[in-house]
Amino acid sequence: MMTDNVLNDSILALLYKNGDDEAFRQLVKRHRDRIYSAILLIVKDSNLAEDLLQEVLVKAVKTIRSGEYNEEGKFLPWIMQIANNLAIDSFRKSKRYLYVMIDEYNTTFESLSYSEAPYESEQIQKEMHLKLKQLIQELPKSQREVLIMRNYMDMSFKEIAGSTVVSINTALGRMRYALINLRKKFDDINLTYDYDNVA
Repeated sequence: MMTDNVLNDSILALLYKNGDDEAFRQLVKRHRDRIYSAILLIVKDSNLAEDLLQEVLVKAVKTIRSGEYNEEGKFLPWIMQIANNLAIDSFRKSKRYLYVMIDEYNTTFESLSYSEAPYESEQIQKEMHLKLKQLIQELPKSQREVLIMRNYMDMSFKEIAGSTVVSINTALGRMRYALINLRKKFDDINLTYDYDNVA
């Protein structure tokens, strides 16, 4: 096989698909640190990040070897998406219940405030949080991903951009549209919320 410096990711992935194990080792050597760093930014645990990295590589191997890989020229964004998905799933399973403040100008999501009577507010709050989680899941994947990374995982937009292999402006744009779409969804179902207690 030709040297790692000559072959691009697409060729290496194709060679591996055709049985050249060294090609995949070259891909791992080339991108391992970046994939690991992206996972670590989300889970914030080096041992867990290492475990998830191995899961990412196993999943990539299975996908390529099965013939299902068709992301020609986009190996890094493809495998980073796998890493992001596994890391976010792990984070969701292990971390706190999500509370969100929807605010157009402050992108720190913290809590929802209600004007209902105290007697009813606890049940209403639970229902609102459940509905909010459902609405977030309905957002386009790219917007949902940035929203989760930014507001539930405290990642900076620079970290999000690096983790998702996009520019900072693209990450900011996705966050903006996530907020806009979430507001529209609230308006469509006539849910009300109060911005007075923005942190």
